[in-house]
Amino acid sequence: MWNCLEQAVDLSKSSIDPVKINCYLYKKFAFTDVKFMRTIRILIILAFLLSGNTALGKMYIDIDSPAFQQFPMAIPDFKNIDGSDEKTVMSGELPKILSSKLSLTGYFRIIDKKAYIEDQEMAGITAETTDFADWSAIGAEFLVKGGYAETPEGISIELRLFDVVEGKLITGKKYWGTRNELNAVAIKFVDEILLALTGTPGVFDTKIAFTGKKGKISDIYVVNFDGSGIETVTKTKAITVLPHWSTDGATLSFTSYMKANPDLYLLDMPTRKMARLSHYKGLNLSGPWSPDGKKLLLTLSKDGNEEIYVMDNSDRKLTRLTRDPAIDVSPSWSPDGSQIAFVSNRSGSPQIFIMNSDGSKTRRLTFEGKYNTSPSWCPTGNRIVYEGTSNGSFQLFSINEDGSNGIQLTFEKGGCEYPTWSPDGRYIAFSSGGNGKARICVINSNGLHHRVVYENPELDAVYPSWSPHLSHSVP
Repeated sequence: MWNCLEQAVDLSKSSIDPVKINCYLYKKFAFTDVKFMRTIRILIILAFLLSGNTALGKMYIDIDSPAFQQFPMAIPDFKNIDGSDEKTVMSGELPKILSSKLSLTGYFRIIDKKAYIEDQEMAGITAETTDFADWSAIGAEFLVKGGYAETPEGISIELRLFDVVEGKLITGKKYWGTRNELNAVAIKFVDEILLALTGTPGVFDTKIAFTGKKGKISDIYVVNFDGSGIETVTKTKAITVLPHWSTDGATLSFTSYMKANPDLYLLDMPTRKMARLSHYKGLNLSGPWSPDGKKLLLTLSKDGNEEIYVMDNSDRKLTRLTRDPAIDVSPSWSPDGSQIAFVSNRSGSPQIFIMNSDGSKTRRLTFEGKYNTSPSWCPTGNRIVYEGTSNGSFQLFSINEDGSNGIQLTFEKGGCEYPTWSPDGRYIAFSSGGNGKARICVINSNGLHHRVVYENPELDAVYPSWSPHLSHSVP
């Protein structure tokens, strides 16, 4: 495994002057290069958080702005620093992987290497051996440089992130490992970059579970955030739908017709052992787990009508939350577990409602659109994303929990359904009907940077559910 055994530069010992907040912004806007000015605009917010006697500053990017544009970053070939200066395959291999991972985040635009003007033969990988003026001239705001040394025991790699405008190092790390672990080291350093620039690491340690449909049979699949590691985790030979991750990521709940009734099951991810949790006659629809992991929402029709229930995970006790002659389905917890968003047709057409977690004080949230469903509450804020009809197809919308600031996020021809948030609230995964088959896609929380995570011409991929961070739970 790659180990971060040494931090190439200890930022806690750097002498960043907090007085330079205004100076930093001034320098960005003082550039006369029109292209650079157009890229910068007002897209960056700089905040320095000071603690104790440390002069450590952290840079924060406004990634949620509807006007957000990707930050231009340069990643030149890495230097061979084993003393031979011989350029090997490694020089371009790791930068290529790193560029791919950074592009997936949606926050960076990797500048084409053909535009680079710094003399790569003469330049080094430190701030002192880097010509930042050359990088500013091509519009780069951030720069990643690296060096490597190959030995019979493995490879050591030094990676550094620079602020081009300031001409300073932001963070640096050194890793040891093998060539087979280049993907892992790239992910680790991308997390370092995101932590330094946004205050939180990325979501490369998460997975997206979804239902894969082939004809009349469907099963639960999981795939990594970057689209790798696709895996079938159930083989039910039946209709199996609606996966939901437990709060610790160790369990998946889902609904399956394995026994000719839509029953609720639990799947232990480490062992892949399956257990039937709820098997009332009629619907037993899987719902999300509470933020503290102690409760599970589900929809049952055992009383003759679809109603929302909550189950205590300690004693399996059921509590009915909705009592309305209308259909009530698709519940979603608020981040603190005090409220639940859900879908009901009690107003005549399917709309989003909110109630307290005990079922009290129900109120209608959506009033625009004739058909709104599949609410998903952002785990880190007050936004709720849902699907609604627009020009004959389903698209994604988001709205504040008080009903304000409703916006449309997607405009895809094939439609967009079943939204689910990443654990950091930065991304939304959903199912989109493209090229004849539904596929799993991701957008940033502001609706930008649409990309396909998984598609298969023989499979309809629907009902995605985003896992929590899995670094400390499921392998």
